Amino acid sequence: MANPPEGMEWVDEQLVEKTGMTLKHSEIQGNIYFYWRSYINSNQQSGKVYTEVPCRTYKQGRRPDVAYLTPELVAQFGDVPTLPQSFPLIAEIVSPTDLAEELFLKAQEYLQSGCEEIWLVFPESQLVFVMTDNQVLGFKAGDVVSTQKVLLGFSVAVDELLG
Repeated sequence: MANPPEGMEWVDEQLVEKTGMTLKHSEIQGNIYFYWRSYINSNQQSGKVYTEVPCRTYKQGRRPDVAYLTPELVAQFGDVPTLPQSFPLIAEIVSPTDLAEELFLKAQEYLQSGCEEIWLVFPESQLVFVMTDNQVLGFKAGDVVSTQKVLLGFSVAVDELLG
């Protein structure tokens, strides 16, 4: 349970395959990774950005689509096979097979397990929700989405993020 196999998550004590990956999903995942990584590099910050990397929540083994680990947590956990908590900043891209209610519950699970900020990206409706422990912000096509607690100062146009 501590390290779910690639493409799988531990959900309710069962291995569940992450399905529904589309070309659009993969493109957005790459975009988020690129923009977060570029921001870190251009602002001479440190920390690491990952895709599909395992972490533990208070009750599940998860693999966020994109995740950022702060320099402090990189120093603390080094190269563990599975992060024993949620990443501070996570992006989940909604797949056609995802149910919105389940995705919002997953976001709450991340927030209760050490995550400070999560981005829920809805490609088809061109929406991005940014959730923290005390707020939910919505951004649509034409808006600029920005971080609220982690990687402060980062922003990107929703249209650019969604390709």
